[in-house]
Amino acid sequence: MFGLGKAKEWGTRKLLERQLKDTPKEQREMIMTMFEKDPELLQKISKEIEAETKKGLSQMQAAMKVMPKYQTQLQALMGNKMPQRGVGGGAKGFNPNGSIRK
Repeated sequence: MFGLGKAKEWGTRKLLERQLKDTPKEQREMIMTMFEKDPELLQKISKEIEAETKKGLSQMQAAMKVMPKYQTQLQALMGNKMPQRGVGGGAKGFNPNGSIRK
């Protein structure tokens, strides 16, 4: 039988797909893969971003505030597709405040 947890996950996946419709395909696929691997983590991040936007931050500001807290978990989900702290090359990685190094 289709359990409540699976129904909630399916509904969240459909909502996420709608919200990502204008996102580039590669990023959309990466986010959907992360959702499939750990839906609870992305739901937790989403709720924290939503709470920050209710405090008056833009969605981008809220994401930049929340995402660094979960960088390790997100890196594990994404493998080598996410910039690493302190790794050389074109992108230098992230600063401690979550901004991208130049």
